[in-house]
Amino acid sequence: MSWVQTLAVVFHVLLAASIIGLVLLQRGRGADAGAGFGAGASGTVFGARGSGSFMSRTTAILATLFFITSLGLSYLLSRGTAPTSVVDRVQTEQTVPAPTAPAPGLLPSIPEPAPTTAPPAVTPEPAPAPAGQ
Repeated sequence: MSWVQTLAVVFHVLLAASIIGLVLLQRGRGADAGAGFGAGASGTVFGARGSGSFMSRTTAILATLFFITSLGLSYLLSRGTAPTSVVDRVQTEQTVPAPTAPAPGLLPSIPEPAPTTAPPAVTPEPAPAPAGQ
């Protein structure tokens, strides 16, 4: 993997961690009902209205960057290898030409087998008789 691909993967992982952190920091929709009566609105960092729009915009920007890096990574990682077929990966063996058929009416010559020398015959020795007989 080249340094560009490594850098893109690291940036992609940092974007994913940032999106997770921002989503966990955001308040749910049910928390807005309590903010209408003054409960918790003063405790937010961005004010009663600002946290939703700032956090939502930041999450949308990070999500867009995440999708762009996903597409970029798929392009970078697929560029290095060419698609190959299973048939292309099989190694072809060199074929031996088939023997030609003899002319009709003629028998093919059969070579004589090479003479072999047989090993000397080994005769088993008789078993010794038991000592008590």
